[in-house]
Amino acid sequence: MADDGRRGDEDDRGPGAAHQVFVVMECLLEKLKVLNYEEEVLAKHNMKNLSRHYFVSSPYLAFNTGEQFYMFTIIAAWLINAAGRPFTEPQEHDEPNATVSNILAELRAFGVKVDFPPSKLKSGSGEFVCFVLDRLAEEALKRRGFSFRRPNYPTETTEEESVIEDDAELTLSKVEEEMIEEPDDEENVMDLETLKLRTTHTEAEPSSKPDEILEATVDAAEWNLEVERVLPQLKVTIRTDNKDWRIHVDQMHQHRDGIKSSLKEAKSYLDKLQEDIGKTLEKVSSREKYINNQLEHLIQEYRGAQAKLSEAKERYQQASGGVTERTRVLAEVSEELEKVKQEMEEKGSSMSDGAPVVKIKQSLTKLKQEIVQMDVRIGVVEHTLLQAKLKEKSNMTRDMHATNIPEPAAGPFA
Repeated sequence: MADDGRRGDEDDRGPGAAHQVFVVMECLLEKLKVLNYEEEVLAKHNMKNLSRHYFVSSPYLAFNTGEQFYMFTIIAAWLINAAGRPFTEPQEHDEPNATVSNILAELRAFGVKVDFPPSKLKSGSGEFVCFVLDRLAEEALKRRGFSFRRPNYPTETTEEESVIEDDAELTLSKVEEEMIEEPDDEENVMDLETLKLRTTHTEAEPSSKPDEILEATVDAAEWNLEVERVLPQLKVTIRTDNKDWRIHVDQMHQHRDGIKSSLKEAKSYLDKLQEDIGKTLEKVSSREKYINNQLEHLIQEYRGAQAKLSEAKERYQQASGGVTERTRVLAEVSEELEKVKQEMEEKGSSMSDGAPVVKIKQSLTKLKQEIVQMDVRIGVVEHTLLQAKLKEKSNMTRDMHATNIPEPAAGPFA
C-alpha cells in the first residue's frame, strides 16, 4: 500500500520525477568537488572516486549496498563537520540505526524538515540519501561562504547575418529592377508597332519567295540525331536561390502536409497502444494489490523477524562490548601476575644460591686477618710507647739527680 501511495505521488509530480534523483546526484557531485572531497575524504580512506550516479537506486546500476552505506555515513559525517558541527566519524561495526538517527538529528538541527523514516537511508542509495547529502553539502558551502551564480553567456554578434540579409535584399531588389528594365520575349513578340514596321518593310522590298515548294534533302535519321544532340542545350534551367523566402515557405507547407498525413496514420496506432498500455497497467495494479493482500501476513512476520534480529544484534553488540572490557582487564591482571612471578623467582633464586654465604665467609676470614694485623700493630705501638715512657722517665730521674748535687764551699776569697 505504501508503494501505491508513493507511485501516486510520483504521478502527481509528473513523469520526470523518477529521473529527478539523477539530476540531484549530479549536482551533489559538483558540490562535493567544490568542497574538495577527493583529498579530504577519498584520499584519507583510500577510496575510489564517485561516479555520476553512485547514490542513485536503480535496477540498471549494480553497486554494493554495504559499501554504499559506509560511503554515505563517511561523507555525511565529513559534511556535518565541514558545516561547523562536531560529529564523530562512524565505523564499519557501528549500529546502522543509531548512525542514521544521529545524521538525521544533525540535519534537523540545521532547520531541514525530515518527513521520511530513518529506514529509508539504510540501503545507502536512493532519493532520500541524495536529498540528505545535498542539503548537508549546501550547509557546508554556506559555512565556507561559497554560492553558485548564474552563468554569464557572451553576447553573440549578428553582424555577419545582417550583412548577408542586406545582400539578399539587395540582390532581390536588383533582380526586380532588371526584370522591370528588360522587356520579356513575349512582349517583344506581341509588340504591334514592330509588327507593322516589319510588314511595311517587307512590302517595300521585292518578294523573295521561292517559286517552287521547298523539299528537304537531309536524311530523317540524321535530323533526329542532331535534334537529340542539341535538345539538352535548348533546355532552360532556373537556379533556385536558397535565400529566397518563397522557397522556404513552400518547404514549410510541404513539411506541414507531410506531418499531418503522418500524424493521421500514427494517431490510430498511438491510441490503440495507449489503450493496451492502460489495460496492462490496470491488470498489473490489480495483480499487485492481490499479491500484497496475499502476502500481508508474511510481510508482518518478516518485519517482526527483522525487529527481533535488530534486538539480537543490539544485545550482541552490548555483550561483545562487555567481553572486550573483561578481556582487557584479564590482560592487565595477567601482566601483573607475570611481574609477581618474576619477582618471586628472583627472590627464590637469591635465597637458594650459596654464593652470598661464601662471600660472607671470605669477608669474615679477611676481617680476622686484618684484626690480627691490627693487634700486631697495636702491640708494636704499645711497646714503642712504653720504651718512650721509660726513656723519658730515666731522663727525668737523671735530671732530678743533677739538680740535687751540692754547690762547692766558698773560698777564702769569698
